[in-house]
Amino acid sequence: MIFIQLPVGQMQNFSYIIGDDDTRQAAVVDPGYEMEKILKTVNEQELQISYIIDTHEHFDHTGENKSLAMQTGAKIVAHEDTPISADISVKDGDVLKLGELEIKVIHTPGHSPGGICLLIDKKLITGDTLFVGECGRVDLSGGSAEELYDSLFNKIATLDNDIEVYPGHDYGQEPYSTIGYEKRRNYVLKPRTKEQFIQFMGER
Repeated sequence: MIFIQLPVGQMQNFSYIIGDDDTRQAAVVDPGYEMEKILKTVNEQELQISYIIDTHEHFDHTGENKSLAMQTGAKIVAHEDTPISADISVKDGDVLKLGELEIKVIHTPGHSPGGICLLIDKKLITGDTLFVGECGRVDLSGGSAEELYDSLFNKIATLDNDIEVYPGHDYGQEPYSTIGYEKRRNYVLKPRTKEQFIQFMGER
């Protein structure tokens, strides 16, 4: 598997390039900025972009969608609840394939209604749902602390502790982490009832 975490833009964003070693089919996740930088990396790896996958609809994750699609012919992929002009709509549990490589979609609303995480083997791209040491905000349009609680505690935190966490922004002490580390060290994931979590998010 080819897996590249690429810093882009001025908001500490990460884009990701995922590729299959054998077929060289690839996906770009969250191309918010710097299309030329993304394409340069793709070309250096001799990859063919099949999918452009958005973890959610915010501009800093989708800004280069159309330009990148026009340059590469790739299909734009987004959750069915996301107001994005997408070629492929996905839902929880769907799987995208790049050769033999599988990308599993996990619907994780809370930061935004159509938020998704992407599980590729032992790597989880979390978008703005979970950061290293933090979580996404819920005070933007469509945000919901109640939904974020379910996404964090009932979906992400139930995954294996050794799965690596790759966030949508470089907000932590390190650019990536693990589920186990976040459960131990991320104050957002401190055990709380849903009601306590809603209150906690409202007071931040």
